[in-house]
Amino acid sequence: MISIAVVQLGLTAILAFYVAWNLGANDVANSMGTSVGSKAVTLRQALIIAGILEFTGAVLFGQGVATTLATKVIDPTLFAQTPQVLLLGMMSVLLACGLWLQIATSLGLPVASSHAVVGAIAGFCWVAIGVQAVDWGTLGRISLTWIITPVISGILAAGFYGIINTSILRRTNPIVRLREWIPWLSALLLSIFGAIVMPSLFNRPLFYALPIPAHDLPIITVSIAAIVLSLISWHQLESGSLILSVNPEESRDKGIHNGEIEANIVPPPNSVSPFPSPIEQQLARFQVLSACFVAFAHGSNDVGNAIAPLAVIAYIIATGAVPLTAFNIPLWILIVGGAGIVAGLSVWGKKVITTVGENIIPLQPSSGFCAEIATATTVLLASRFGFPVSTSHALVGGIVGIGLIQNWRTVRFQTLKSIALAWLVTLPAAASLGAIIFISLRGIFL
Repeated sequence: MISIAVVQLGLTAILAFYVAWNLGANDVANSMGTSVGSKAVTLRQALIIAGILEFTGAVLFGQGVATTLATKVIDPTLFAQTPQVLLLGMMSVLLACGLWLQIATSLGLPVASSHAVVGAIAGFCWVAIGVQAVDWGTLGRISLTWIITPVISGILAAGFYGIINTSILRRTNPIVRLREWIPWLSALLLSIFGAIVMPSLFNRPLFYALPIPAHDLPIITVSIAAIVLSLISWHQLESGSLILSVNPEESRDKGIHNGEIEANIVPPPNSVSPFPSPIEQQLARFQVLSACFVAFAHGSNDVGNAIAPLAVIAYIIATGAVPLTAFNIPLWILIVGGAGIVAGLSVWGKKVITTVGENIIPLQPSSGFCAEIATATTVLLASRFGFPVSTSHALVGGIVGIGLIQNWRTVRFQTLKSIALAWLVTLPAAASLGAIIFISLRGIFL
């Protein structure tokens, strides 16, 4: 006969899968929305790439964030004598987050799942113990990041795009300029994303026996990868277009002065490209790579929002006690979260990807690449200082920053109003749902 504990755990796992499903449908737009909007990848390709990398990141590196949410957002000692209350509370969190994310996704609005989780936890704690159980300082700091994150990302994206625009896109010989900039773009791309992913990868016992210090391995890996990426990019640029250098006398006949050499680009025969120029075609390749790193990092971070409550519930069912300190999360829980993200992305991800990638400003690979670089930089800096931020906020801010520097009239402010409203109501909406669901569950089971 199946025990009650097994039934409880199974139902909770289904709830966690439901939250991860909605998280995948909503938040994965952060990594792939701009790539789809700029035509760097098709929607089907984006779903496959993001699915693989989100799942890999969730399973390999989802432990840390999940443990933090499970044990540090609230004071678990408050529930030490009543573990069943915490169990019902975490079930309320799963239901509240899943419902809110589903509502936002059905409307095509990118919201912050981390804020939904924190809001739901605050809501049930307030009802279960009292107002003193809520860390209002933490909630205030989270709310402040809603304003700071998109602003910083927007400034960075505008700066990156300004450099590419003036140094490459607007030059009379952009292909030649791009060839000169490829090593710098490769180093920038791999350094930022390498700093997010590789320290966690190399900080494992497997690498401790090597004669090279573990903290030097990311630097060495990024350096080698940047050289390889530069060589590959140069080859792709040469094979993708034929560059005919013109001597100075011919260039004067063509009206080109100051020693500038015109690069006549002849596309390969029978080629059909969705991009307006070989420059954008090459930058699309960089953008796909940047989106891959964002998807991996996103999976490793945000899966904790779905599985942290499940991990707490599994711990209580297994031990009969509340987890007071960090604990190891079983692999099967990480797999549940990763699988849910992939399933939600595949079935429902199109709406939010379309909102982020197409309904704010028209995107080219050059602008989409800059938006993703700015997003990653903002999130990385925030992580270094311990600030909880949202990749949704960072990416939307980056896109708007580029739109303002390109042509502010192209920014669809009606879309931004809808997104901003969804951001503002996420915390109170999730808190209210968490409180209402907890009261209902407590009345039924306790």
